[in-house]
Amino acid sequence: MAIGNSRMPYSKRYRSSERDSSYRWRDNYSRKRRRRASSSVERSVRRQRRDSYRTRSRRSPSYGRSYERRHYTERSYCIDYREDYMKNRNFDCDDYCYSHHTCGFHPRSREYDRESSYRSRRRHKRRKYRSRSYSRSSSRSRQNSRRARSVEDDEEGHLIYRIGDFLQARYEVVGTLGEGTFGKVVQCIDHYRGKMHLALKIIKNVDKYREAARLEINVLEKINERDPQNKHSFCVQMYDWFDYHGHMCIAFELLGLSTFDFLKENNYLPYPLHQVQHMAYQLCYAVKFLHDCKLTHTDLKPENILFVNSDFGIEYNAQKKRDERTVKNTHIKVVDFGSATFDQEHHSTIVSTRHYRAPEVILELGWSQPCDVWSIGCIIFEFYLGFTLFQTHDNREHLAMMERILGPIPSRMIRKSRKHKYFYHGSLDWDECSSAGKYVRENCKQFKRYSLSDDIAHQQLFDLLEKMLEYEPSRRITLGEALKHPFFDSLLQDQLGRRGTLRDLSR
Repeated sequence: MAIGNSRMPYSKRYRSSERDSSYRWRDNYSRKRRRRASSSVERSVRRQRRDSYRTRSRRSPSYGRSYERRHYTERSYCIDYREDYMKNRNFDCDDYCYSHHTCGFHPRSREYDRESSYRSRRRHKRRKYRSRSYSRSSSRSRQNSRRARSVEDDEEGHLIYRIGDFLQARYEVVGTLGEGTFGKVVQCIDHYRGKMHLALKIIKNVDKYREAARLEINVLEKINERDPQNKHSFCVQMYDWFDYHGHMCIAFELLGLSTFDFLKENNYLPYPLHQVQHMAYQLCYAVKFLHDCKLTHTDLKPENILFVNSDFGIEYNAQKKRDERTVKNTHIKVVDFGSATFDQEHHSTIVSTRHYRAPEVILELGWSQPCDVWSIGCIIFEFYLGFTLFQTHDNREHLAMMERILGPIPSRMIRKSRKHKYFYHGSLDWDECSSAGKYVRENCKQFKRYSLSDDIAHQQLFDLLEKMLEYEPSRRITLGEALKHPFFDSLLQDQLGRRGTLRDLSR
């Protein structure tokens, strides 16, 4: 199979009419080898010239074909890409105060003297950043080459920018919202939309992250097509996307903190039950919308669920001697569709972040939309108690936790699993006397014992969660059925009493 643009050598077949001379095929082969040798020499010269300038030139990917027509084998599962982009909201982008002399950025003063130019060249030699041109054609004018070399990346492939820079002569950078392994998210002012504030996701200039970004754009366009007014999906809305010198950039509506970040900043104090109810309903509704679009999100977790507005009130808890925050509005949006997969596409073996990974994924039995339901069950549990249900980083320990909390794994799943190393004589190969066994025994208990109250609402919640955390994917509750569960009855009655939509419900 071909890898990248390389091709395996092969002998060309000729029709008998073409073989007038017994040596014609040799002539053709010799000419081909001469052309190949010539091209290799030219490539070597270009490589040396590129290395001498410490630059990197790449050919821009073609967008001639629609994403829907891309072959499913082009999908590469990038687990690094799926890291949370809100993991460092306090990042200071003033650390990168470099001048971008391009038409897409706000330039500094053009006035400089010879001495400052000399100092700049010396700094450039010492700088560890990469400077490169990203263009659709390797043959550009000298003016464009000089302009493109001023757009720089750091060693990891992040775009270097500063406050006040402009991208596409449209998006003005006003702050940094977060940073992840995939790239950075900055807050921008869109001067084409009446100076609207939005979030701009700037992907690293790295092939695997660029490919994941294109897949995410494809999913977001599908969501926009099904819900153009963004009134029914509870998914983040994409406004625009573009390629900026090798960095895929996606413009989103500006949202608040993630449900995980709010939980963390509130000392992992769990959300009140009525807020859990409202957030859980919206989450089920949003993911059901994706399933109706023949999509599986595959990376649902609290980090990928953002509040529309994360403003909060503070109350002092005299008993615990601490301030406690309560979010004022529990409207949420689902984000991060970089690993979302259409039903007809290739399904990677491993999906989901560890703590929210379904058993069929761990056992490599194949997965589909029910794996999202399992993730939602783990997320709602975390909203309710403030900690993760399965706090582990090992497959065998993860399965041991499942068995202690939810009961034994069905024998049918064990027989069909390709992971025979985890089992012995039809049961989990697990030593409860080991240090890991002691950890599981002390930190896990039967599922219903986690309930904080015997009230009917708490019982209904755990009944719903048990149906979501069913081992067998075929027996797991669907999201359409979950939305009709009695746990949500009081929410729907409140909605009907107000004669409003679900969006009118604010807790």
